[in-house]
Amino acid sequence: MNQADLTTNQVEPASPPAPSVRVAARTWRRWVDSGARVVITLGGWATIFSIFGIFAYLFIEVAPLFYAASWTESSSVHIDPVDAAGQQPEHVAVGIDEYREVGYVLRNGDISFYAFPAGTPIPLKSEPDFENGDMTALARAPGKNHTYGLGTETGRVIPFYVTFRVTFEDDVRTIEPVVTTGEPFEAVPTGSPIARLAYRETESGPIAAALTGSGRLFLTKMQESEAEGLFALETESELLQAEIIDEGVVELSVLLLDDLGETLLGGTKDGRLLYWDIRDIQSPRLMGMYSAGTSITALSYLIGDRSIVVGTEKGTVSVWMSVIDPDVGGDPRLEKIRDLASHNGAVSAISPSLRDKGFLTADVSGGVAVHHSTSDQTLIQIPGNGSAIVAAMFAPKTDGVVVLDDSGRLTTYDIENEHPESTFSSLFFPVLYEGYEESLHIWQSTGGSDAFEPKFGLWPIMFGTLKGTIYAMLLATPLAVLGAIYTAMFMRPNIRAVVKPVVETMAAFPTVVLGFLAGLWFAPLLEKIFPAVVGMFLLIPLAVVLVCVGWQFLPSRLKGHSGNVTELAAFVVLLVGTVWVCLQLNHQIESWLFDSNYKEWLQSTFGLAYDQRNTLVIAFAMGMAVIPTIFSISEDSLSNVPPHLIAGSLALGATPWQTLTKLVIISASPGVFSALMIGLGRVVGETMIVLMATGNTPVLDMNLFNGFRTLSANIAVEMPEAPHGGTLYRLLFLAGLLLFVFTSIVNTLAEIVRQRLRARYSQF
Repeated sequence: MNQADLTTNQVEPASPPAPSVRVAARTWRRWVDSGARVVITLGGWATIFSIFGIFAYLFIEVAPLFYAASWTESSSVHIDPVDAAGQQPEHVAVGIDEYREVGYVLRNGDISFYAFPAGTPIPLKSEPDFENGDMTALARAPGKNHTYGLGTETGRVIPFYVTFRVTFEDDVRTIEPVVTTGEPFEAVPTGSPIARLAYRETESGPIAAALTGSGRLFLTKMQESEAEGLFALETESELLQAEIIDEGVVELSVLLLDDLGETLLGGTKDGRLLYWDIRDIQSPRLMGMYSAGTSITALSYLIGDRSIVVGTEKGTVSVWMSVIDPDVGGDPRLEKIRDLASHNGAVSAISPSLRDKGFLTADVSGGVAVHHSTSDQTLIQIPGNGSAIVAAMFAPKTDGVVVLDDSGRLTTYDIENEHPESTFSSLFFPVLYEGYEESLHIWQSTGGSDAFEPKFGLWPIMFGTLKGTIYAMLLATPLAVLGAIYTAMFMRPNIRAVVKPVVETMAAFPTVVLGFLAGLWFAPLLEKIFPAVVGMFLLIPLAVVLVCVGWQFLPSRLKGHSGNVTELAAFVVLLVGTVWVCLQLNHQIESWLFDSNYKEWLQSTFGLAYDQRNTLVIAFAMGMAVIPTIFSISEDSLSNVPPHLIAGSLALGATPWQTLTKLVIISASPGVFSALMIGLGRVVGETMIVLMATGNTPVLDMNLFNGFRTLSANIAVEMPEAPHGGTLYRLLFLAGLLLFVFTSIVNTLAEIVRQRLRARYSQF
C-alpha cells in the first residue's frame, strides 16, 4: 500500500462547532439552569407557605374556643312597675321563645306578650279559662316547656302552660303565643294561702310542694290510676298528700323539686339546705341538712338535676352536687363543689341553660351574670342600674337573656357565648364532673340525653398517643435497627439483594389491612396464645445466646463452607423451632407462670385487666407497619459508610464487631437517628391501625393490656358526628393542631440532633 492510499483511508478529524453554535448551547444551558432554579425555589417556598397555611387554618378554626363571651342590649320595654316591696308582693315570671322574637310577662295570673325588639304588645286570640282568684305564689317547672304552677289564696295549684305556635308562609315566620291551663288541685288541705311553691310535672302526674304563711309544708301529687272494674278503660285522678314536719320548715324561703319528683330541696332564711327523699310521697324523709352560711334567696337545678345552684342574701353563688359514697352507699349527700363570682346584692333569680351546664343569675341591684359550672367560670357580668331584678330567663338556645326589674323595665340581651365549656384549665387540667368524687382527666364528648355533661379533657387522648408511640417504638426499634445492621454488615450481597427489596415492599402495605388483621385475627389469636408469647419473649433471646456461644465450638466441617448462609439458616431454624415449642407448650407455660389462668393472675397480682384489643396488639401491628421504614433508611445509612474505612479498620486488626461498634454505627448515626425520627412521626400520626385494633378507650393508664385512644383516631371517630362550628368540631381541629405542633417540634429537634451528629462524626 502506498502513501497516497494511507492518506486517503485516514479519517479526517471532526471540525469544532462554530462559535455561534457554542454560544447558543451555553445560552440554552443558562436558560435551563435559570428555569430549574426558579422552579426549585418556587417549589421550596410553596412547601413552606403550605405548611404555614395549614397551621394558620388550624389556628383559625381553634381560636374561637378561647374567645371571651360578650353581650349587647337588644331591646328595652317599659311596662307597669312591679311592687316588690309591698305587703302583697307580686309573683312574676318572664319568658321568651327560641327565636327571641316573642316574650311575655306573667304576674298574678295575668300574662302579656311582646314582640321584640320593638316591644309591641301582642294580643291573645283566646284568653285562658281558669279559676282566676288572687295568686299568692308562682313556680316554674324547669325544662324546655314554659310550664308553671300558680298558687292561690285558697291553697289550690293551677297548672299553667305557655306555648309558641310557629308557622311559615312565603318563607315568613309567624309566632303565635298560646296559653292553656290544666285541672286545678288542692295543695293545702287547710285551704290556707300558699306563700311558697315548688312545682313539677312528671310522667305520672303533677307534683307540688306548698308552704303556707304559718310555716306548714305540704307535699301533693296528682297521679292517674285505672278505674275499678273488669272492663274499665277510663282513668281517674288520685290525690296523694302528706305534711312534712321537720326542723327548719318554718324558716323556709325557697323550695325546689327535681325533675322526677323524687327529691325536695328547701333553702331557709338562716342559711340551711334541707334535703328530702319524697319517692314515697306519703312518707317523706329528711336525708340531710347543710349550711350555706347565710340566708338562701334562690335555688335551681342545672340541666340533668344533678347540680344545684344556690344564691344567697350576700350575693354569693355556689354549685352543690349530690354524691353517693360507693363504699358506704345509703342516701346521697350534698357537697359544695364550686364558688363562682358574687353579686353586689342578694341573688333574686336563677335561670339554668337548657343546653349545657351554664346558668344565669340576677340580683336586687340590677346586675346579671352568666356562669358555667363545668368550666368553673363566670363568663359575663352585666352591671346593674339600681333596680332590683324580679324575674329572669335564659333564652332556650342560650343566646339571649330576658329580665324584668321592679321599675317595670323589660330588657333583652344578646349573648355571644358559643363555647362556654372550653378553657385552657378545663381542657388540660383535672375537672370535677357530676357524679365523680374527685377531679379527673376525662374525654367523653357525647351521651344518651340532652342533660349529658360533655367532658373534653384532652390529656387522655394525648396520653394515648404517647402510649401507643412508646410501645410500638419499643418493639420496632431493636428489630428494625438490628436487622439493618445484620443486612448491611454481615449478610451476603446476593441474599441482601433479595431481603432488602422484600422488606421495603412491606412499607407499602395498606395500614387499613394491617388494622383489619390486627383487630379481627391477631387480637383473638393473641388472647389464646398469650402465655406462649410471653414464653417466646423469654426463650428466644436465651436460645439465640446459647446457640451463638455453641456455634463457636462447632468444627468447621459442620459449619459448612457457605459462610454466613449456614448461620442464617441455623438462626431461622432456631427461631421457628422456638416459636413452635412455645405454641405447643402454651397451656403448660400458663400453668407454670400464671397459675393456670393468666387473666386472673394479672388481675389478682397486679390489678391489671386484660382486654382483647389492647396496647400489645397495637405494638405488634404498628411495629410491623413502621419496621420497613426504619429498616430501609438505617440500612442505607450503614451501607453508605465508605468501604475503605471498613477495610482499613479490619486491616489494622479490628474484629468485624469492633469495626461495627467503633466505626460503622458512629459514622451512620445521623442516618439511623433520622430513620427513628421518621418512624416516630409515622407512629404518632397512625390512624387506621389504632382505630380498628384497639378499644378506643380514652384512659390514663400505661397498662399494656388495655386499650387507649390517640389524637388521630379520635379525629376519625368523632368528626362525622361533630356539628359544624360546635365545640366538639373545633376541639377536633385543636387535636389536629396539637399533632401538627408536636410533629413539627420533634422533626425540628431531630434535624438539630442529626446535624450535630453529622458535624461531630464527619471525620469518619
